[in-house]
Amino acid sequence: MAWVVVGYRFTGRRLIDGLIEFPFALPTAAAGIALTFLTNNKGWIGEPLSKLRISVAHARVGIVVALVFVALPFVVRSIQPILEELAPDCEEAGRRLGAGSFTIFFKIVFPEIKPALMTGFALAFARGLGEYGSAIFIAGDKPFQAEIAPLTIVTRLEEFSYGQATAVALFMLLASFVIMFTVDRVQIRVASLVGD
Repeated sequence: MAWVVVGYRFTGRRLIDGLIEFPFALPTAAAGIALTFLTNNKGWIGEPLSKLRISVAHARVGIVVALVFVALPFVVRSIQPILEELAPDCEEAGRRLGAGSFTIFFKIVFPEIKPALMTGFALAFARGLGEYGSAIFIAGDKPFQAEIAPLTIVTRLEEFSYGQATAVALFMLLASFVIMFTVDRVQIRVASLVGD
C-alpha cells in the first residue's frame, strides 16, 4: 500500500492514503462487528468462501484478518516516509542498467525500507498482541481453536481466577516490553549506522 500511494499518481490516491488510517479512527469493536458480518457464512465475503469450505469468522483466519486490519497502518506509515525520500533516480538508474522490477526492489528499495519495515512490523505485532475489540467478535469463543489472550484474561476474571488472569496479563506485558525494547535498540543501531 505504501508503494502504491507513494509511487503512483491516480484518481483517488489521496482517499486511499486517508483510508490507511481508518482503523485508528474506527472503534475496534465496530471493526470486529463489521468484519464478522462480512466474513460469516451469510456475509458478502464469507458466503462465497463457505462454498469453497473456507471459514473466516470464528476461525484463526478471521483473527488474522482482524489483526491485519487494525495493525496495517503501523507498517504502512513506517515505510511511507522512507519511500518518499528514496530518490526515483536510483530506480531509474537500475532500469537503465537492465535490472528488472524484482531486482530493483530487492537490491535498491528493500535495503532502504528494511529497518522501517521491521519497526512497523514490531509495532503492529505489539498492537495485535493485546487487541481485544476487533478480534473478540470474529474469534468467537472456541477454546484452543480461535481464542485470543485478552479473552482468556476476561474469562479467568469472570471465573475469579485472578492468579491465572494476572499470569497471562504479565506475559503479554513482558512480550510487549521486549518488542518495544527491541524496536528501540534497532532504531538506535540504524541511526548510528546512518550517522557513520
